[in-house]
Amino acid sequence: MGKENEEDILWDVAKNCIAKLGFVDCVVYLVNHNNVLIQKAAYGPKNPKERTLYNPVEIPVGQGITGAVAKTGQAELVVDTSQDPRYIEDDDNRLSEICVPITYEDHLYGVIDCEHPEKGFFTERHLKMLSAIASICAIKIKSVRANLELLEKQEKLFQIREEMMELKLKALNSQLNPHFIFNSLNAIQYFITAQKTKLALDYFSTFSRMVRYYLKQLGEDTTPLYHEIDMLHWYLKLQKLRYDDSFAYTISIEKDNHNIEEAVIPSFIVLMLFENIVEQSSINQEIDQHFHIDIKASQKSVTLKVQYHCKNLNPHISKNLDYREDILKWKDQVSLLNTVKGYNIAHETSSVRAKGMYKKSILLHLPNLI
Repeated sequence: MGKENEEDILWDVAKNCIAKLGFVDCVVYLVNHNNVLIQKAAYGPKNPKERTLYNPVEIPVGQGITGAVAKTGQAELVVDTSQDPRYIEDDDNRLSEICVPITYEDHLYGVIDCEHPEKGFFTERHLKMLSAIASICAIKIKSVRANLELLEKQEKLFQIREEMMELKLKALNSQLNPHFIFNSLNAIQYFITAQKTKLALDYFSTFSRMVRYYLKQLGEDTTPLYHEIDMLHWYLKLQKLRYDDSFAYTISIEKDNHNIEEAVIPSFIVLMLFENIVEQSSINQEIDQHFHIDIKASQKSVTLKVQYHCKNLNPHISKNLDYREDILKWKDQVSLLNTVKGYNIAHETSSVRAKGMYKKSILLHLPNLI
């Protein structure tokens, strides 16, 4: 019971349990995912020294006495193997056999199989003792596998959480990168030197609110929809300033919908999407851009539809949202959230190009996490 891995358990059964029963030959099998019994530990001729197996064999479940016990889950005591056509000779021909399944809650882990050269050697008492040993073995194997599975899940979860935090940091760095910050501050400085104090204060206030929001939300997984809408407005307002009013935008919110007021969505997803869109538009040398953002909410979901059109100065540049490596790919964050949280975030994209104009539509489906 103190063993922490399957190999130690099985060899302990063979060496310290079977040996004390006075048996001359025993093999412990485990069943694999292909429904085949694999010899894993032994006592007697099959184990010449230490933890080695002589000529280990594999038996499909259902074949031979061992395979039959594995299939039915019922222990068997064979008095004379020469009279049983199922008997499969391994390293030597023996005349009696006792075989018990290693099972727990109808789940088969393996089989303990013992043979003896004498007919009728094994008794009902042997059968009871082996069955008890097999039960303890099954419970311990289940415990070891459950612990291993838990450790693997925890390790995977820690890794995913680390990746999510890294993505959040990249999001912060991507949207508050020095280039973006300096451009915004330089624009504010221009308004001050041009004595446009009201505009300077307005944009500086927007910039401050955006920074505070990012720092506050950095450790949060969710945010109220209205807060994200405010943040989106601040971000687009500053980006317009940064790109000399090269685009316009409108945000349409479904009126008289209480779900909008109460809706809660995953943090940063909407903003990451627009960071991709705005930066990609700049890279693709698009002008006369207009973004129309339509937001609707129900009790279970939030739908965000983005439609935008523009003129493209260089029609040969790709319109793929997955562009430079230094720009965060919002799809990575979506994939992680779907994996860890089971959010089932989905998005659809369509585009049309005609007469020098480029139109794109993006539909984003988010869960309402209220």
